[in-house]
Amino acid sequence: MEEQIQNQDEEISLIDLFAVLLRYKWMIIIVTCLSVVLALTISIISLVQPPEESILPNEYTPYALMLINNSDSSSGSLNSMLSGSGLEALASMAGVSAGGTSNSGLAIYFAGTNTFLDPIIEKFNLVERYKIEKHPKAETRKALKEKLVASFDDESGVFSISFTDIDPVFASEVVNYAVGLMENMFLSLGIDKNILEKQNLEENIENSYQEMLNLQKKIQSLESSVSYGSASSIPSIMLDTSILKAELQAQEQVYSQLKIQLELLKVQMASEKPVFQIIQTAEVPDQKSGPSRGMLCIIITFAGFFISIFMAFLLNAIKNIKNDPVAMEKLTQKKESKEKSENK
Repeated sequence: MEEQIQNQDEEISLIDLFAVLLRYKWMIIIVTCLSVVLALTISIISLVQPPEESILPNEYTPYALMLINNSDSSSGSLNSMLSGSGLEALASMAGVSAGGTSNSGLAIYFAGTNTFLDPIIEKFNLVERYKIEKHPKAETRKALKEKLVASFDDESGVFSISFTDIDPVFASEVVNYAVGLMENMFLSLGIDKNILEKQNLEENIENSYQEMLNLQKKIQSLESSVSYGSASSIPSIMLDTSILKAELQAQEQVYSQLKIQLELLKVQMASEKPVFQIIQTAEVPDQKSGPSRGMLCIIITFAGFFISIFMAFLLNAIKNIKNDPVAMEKLTQKKESKEKSENK
């Protein structure tokens, strides 16, 4: 018997709810329709206005991809470089231990440092672009961190940097500059020893080549001076020439050895996976990444619908209170008591 009464009460309460909705159905329909009109108006106006003035401008997100090697040998080299460069303390502050530091984790950490952010801010004059007046350094860094995103995919080993802006050309320039900064930061730490060795060999080869040219010029100059020199100076000239030829021969051997080392290193690098390698630079996107105006219209429409339902129940509750003499009497008594207390 009690269950039947409970079921009847539940049915009556549901009927009452539907009755309230039916009583205010036109208000619900009107508010929902106005929400649709508002959403469409916002979307259309945002498309017509220039991007700098639009309340909802199109945003573009170019990205660049880099391959980061997290092999054990690289990690060992990384640990030694961190210890030697004094960055070990900074890494531990970021929650990364020197013993288990990975190159990808270091790249993510670098992307949030002032050493990485400040050159970008200065290069593209972001303080003026974002019109930041108070606390320009801190606020500009904060704004840049929201737009510049660095992420790493554990499965593929690909590290990506993306930047979001209303100007697609500007966004792609920021990404490519950030990639160059990241590459230079890895090179400055000397994590990839093969690259450093290659750079040193190329520099030494160039210096050796220039030295060979200088020696050849000196030899030619001395040989041409024999015909114009006196008989007493010829032996001295010939001696200097022979010394220079010996130095030239030694320099040629050094040059050939350096070339051999460079070619062997290139073969070795071709068979090994580099620590940091750019596999795709940022292109100027021709398709927006946001915002989704269709989703915005749906959200505003549903929000208007639920707000109208809430208003219907609120108006119905106010009406019921006004029609209930007991409730009105309580409200009147409370109001009178409050006025008396204020008068005292």
